[in-house]
Amino acid sequence: MKHLLLTTICLAVLVDGAAAQHQHQRSPYVDLKTREIKALSDEAVQEYRKGSGMSLALSAELNMYPGPRHVLDLADVMGLDAEQVARVKAIGDAMTADAVGIGARIVDLERALDRAFAQRTIDSTRLASLTNEIGRLQGELRFVHLVAHLAVTEILSQTQIEEYEMRRGYSGH
Repeated sequence: MKHLLLTTICLAVLVDGAAAQHQHQRSPYVDLKTREIKALSDEAVQEYRKGSGMSLALSAELNMYPGPRHVLDLADVMGLDAEQVARVKAIGDAMTADAVGIGARIVDLERALDRAFAQRTIDSTRLASLTNEIGRLQGELRFVHLVAHLAVTEILSQTQIEEYEMRRGYSGH
């Protein structure tokens, strides 16, 4: 009797497991199929095209290396003089120009990668070429943003950096 009960339980578990395997689970990616570039949201494409920071410089920003855009926003309360403002603006403008160019290339390469998969023309050589170049450009884009933080910090006094930290909510003094 115990063997019959054990056998019945085992069969029930197996049948239940087999049924679960045949159930289809909706992929969390279903809604992404309509994107022009599957790997990039419309927001990400816009951010790349605008040269936005996209959190690429957090290691600088959160370690007391202010970024040009936010420094210009806070220039008055930080006590920047006209020369500092002009220098920070120049750094920000150069950063944005470089970032926009790199971002556009990333978007173009992501589009090419997506099309190659969609058209089923991708092979491992083309895949390596596209993904390596996208990765290189993403590193270059991050560098552009980080180096701007580095350059801005060289223009500011320690007091101005501390004011920035306080105004941005990073410190309490």
